[in-house]
Amino acid sequence: MQSQIVDADGEILTRRQGAIFLIGINRPAKLNGFTPKMLKELAAAYTAFEADAQARVAVLYAEGPHFTAGLDLPKVAPLMGNNNLLVAPGQIDPCNNAGPFRSKPVIAAVQGITYTIGIELMLAADMVVAASDCRFSQLEVKRGIMATGGATIRMVERAGWGNAMRYLLTGDEFDVATALRFGFVQEVTAPGGQLNEAIRLAERIAAQAPLAVSATLRNARIAVETGPAAAVANFHPTQKALMASEDVKEGVASFVERRAARFKGH
Repeated sequence: MQSQIVDADGEILTRRQGAIFLIGINRPAKLNGFTPKMLKELAAAYTAFEADAQARVAVLYAEGPHFTAGLDLPKVAPLMGNNNLLVAPGQIDPCNNAGPFRSKPVIAAVQGITYTIGIELMLAADMVVAASDCRFSQLEVKRGIMATGGATIRMVERAGWGNAMRYLLTGDEFDVATALRFGFVQEVTAPGGQLNEAIRLAERIAAQAPLAVSATLRNARIAVETGPAAAVANFHPTQKALMASEDVKEGVASFVERRAARFKGH
């Protein structure tokens, strides 16, 4: 999938493959280090995915042997401390920290060096497929700064306080086995197989009822952000709305007729 780099500041690639929206990080000569241009283009790509009615699942991946070495600090540091480096008002935040929030799932496929914002982007996705050669590090403390893309929140949620602080406060590198044990990644492949596996999972999700997939994401987000009681209160109104959808009728018909469902998101 690799594209010829014209701009030394890199680029974010996008294309739709059926119902799958592919978002590619493309600056392999610089270990896919993020520049301000790439940060802006990434937010634009996520926003385009959300707006594309034909796209049901996105896959975030990177060209070359490494996912990303993180932010290109000489280029990004002058902008740090601003409210949000990634998004303009009304755009989807790839780190999933501020609204408007996407309503459709994202799968991240990571490989090789996956540092700082790379970890934050994958933890903001809904699942992660990692190559076995991944090397992870949330090393902001080594540069005199703090992780502000969500690592201080999601690493604690997934791994627990002590495990998260072990790596947030030291900046030490950890391997894919540790990431799997902490729940940071869900599938591990041989190097080079991560994108195909992520696409395979995306296709399985895309075959499900889109309204039900979005409702599931939304309810889980309510539970995490507001608590179980708020998520339970959302059960009945959400299920009532889903039961009135054409997708439910198709789901029942496919069960009776013993065939695969053909959901249209209506």
